[in-house]
Amino acid sequence: MGVASAERSQRGDLIVSLKGNMAPLKLPRERPAPIAIYLEGGLQTADGSILPRVRRIELGLPGQGVLDTRGLPVCPQRLLRNTKPPEALVVCRSALVGHGRLQAVVALPNQKPFRVGAEMRAFNGRIGKRRAVVLHAYLDDPPTVVVLPFRIGPGSGRFGTALVADLGAALGPSVRFAHFQIELSRRFSRGGQVRSYLSASCPVPKGTAGFFSLAKVSFTLVGGRRISQGIARSCRAR
Repeated sequence: MGVASAERSQRGDLIVSLKGNMAPLKLPRERPAPIAIYLEGGLQTADGSILPRVRRIELGLPGQGVLDTRGLPVCPQRLLRNTKPPEALVVCRSALVGHGRLQAVVALPNQKPFRVGAEMRAFNGRIGKRRAVVLHAYLDDPPTVVVLPFRIGPGSGRFGTALVADLGAALGPSVRFAHFQIELSRRFSRGGQVRSYLSASCPVPKGTAGFFSLAKVSFTLVGGRRISQGIARSCRAR
């Protein structure tokens, strides 16, 4: 999947970036069709200083899109705790909806901060009665498992769906979120029909192309400061 260059914005010394794409770009005008979405983004400081702590991440997905979980198995979060990636797939492969990587900066007292990266899987889940995307991230050295649930709810403005995660308890005070990349895509059967986890339409005149808001990422920092970046992409109606 080809991905455009990242778009950036800056507030003070903090820079947020986001890039991504979806496939296919040629879609029906009046009904949603299956798609995959790839997104990559994160935070950095203009002067190279340590990143601030992120309290909440919100990811907005396109308003003409559909996130369908009806009939898709659910992975309970308790099954993912203390599991390596192969073990997570054994217990929850039927609920798999995506994959990617997470990066963070570890800032320990009296030590130079260092960056770590973790392999990640995304599973269909629930928080109480609410739908969720549950991320399972595994770091080899030192061996660490992070289970991070994103609540699925209505978005705002041009973004019809929002995925929201609170990071404080998941990462702790020494870990600073830095970067993510994720691809979401899944086909599954329900009632004898093949369905798609993500679908979208391209509501422009047939045979023409138009721009739409693909995604928006918002980071809320400890202390309440907020920084966001959105991206738009083109689609072609068929």
